[in-house]
Amino acid sequence: MLLGTPGSFLKYFTFLQISAPKGISLYHKMAAITEVSCNKMFGGFQKVFSHESKECKCTMKFGVYVPAKAEKEKVPVIYWLSGLTCTEQNFVTKAGAQRVAAEKGVIIVAPDTSPRGVNIEGEDESYDFGSGAGFYVDATEEKWKNNYRMYSYITSELPQVINSNFNADPEKMSIFGHSMGGHGALICALKNPGKYKSASAFAPISNPIKAPWGQKAFAGYLGKDQSKWQEYDATELAKKYSGPALNLLIHQGKSDEFYIKGQLLPDNFVAACAANNIPVDLKVEEGYDHSYYFIATFVEEHVSHHAKFLCQ
Repeated sequence: MLLGTPGSFLKYFTFLQISAPKGISLYHKMAAITEVSCNKMFGGFQKVFSHESKECKCTMKFGVYVPAKAEKEKVPVIYWLSGLTCTEQNFVTKAGAQRVAAEKGVIIVAPDTSPRGVNIEGEDESYDFGSGAGFYVDATEEKWKNNYRMYSYITSELPQVINSNFNADPEKMSIFGHSMGGHGALICALKNPGKYKSASAFAPISNPIKAPWGQKAFAGYLGKDQSKWQEYDATELAKKYSGPALNLLIHQGKSDEFYIKGQLLPDNFVAACAANNIPVDLKVEEGYDHSYYFIATFVEEHVSHHAKFLCQ
């Protein structure tokens, strides 16, 4: 496989050097990535890599769990998008998804949530805007538009990096996420019909143009024109979606303080889906909050949901 075990990076480049047609270099096809950490888990490897992002114009990190199955054949990929204040580490260390990923034979990729250290004034002033809060949009406001291009990073650049460096099946992708990342997962699926075999979310910010978190982020990244906001709002996108089946699953904790305070609004999204005949399975779980304890409880169900559509 590609980059599946320690030392395989060098082995792969040796293979390229041997197998490339005479006079043609294949090195340029590989996106350069640097291994930050590697830990064996459930027969596979949990790794973290860094790379220089063309979209975000900075060094980005992503976690990737590579199951043992990927040493022998191409396997599907599930992309995870984390929420506010998170890095690539939160899902890797807290969700406990590696065991089921190993059983199902899927790669799970968990990128960082924003550009880091790009020296934009105000990028570190609040937890819900700037660093750790990219909101998975391509910013259009002058101050942010050169670096804060998380939508294009997630939907275009990162899959190219993964498909170039790992034994990933480029035709079999799914996406899921939490809170801000749940918003990201839903919009990525809705804006790219057929790109993802399925999508799911934990406590997603489902209607950001009507929620304080979304209003703050969209005004900052996209400006005052709210027609631009609608292009990154899952509820608005669901109203006009006309693509293939989305295979949607959403979990929401009933004791989630942000659900109670009206930041998440999943019912608005479900209503928009129902009006457009889009099936969505919303499960409101008694007693659960917004934390990774909630995610860890139901992550196996989500990975299994995606595997059902990816591993056919």
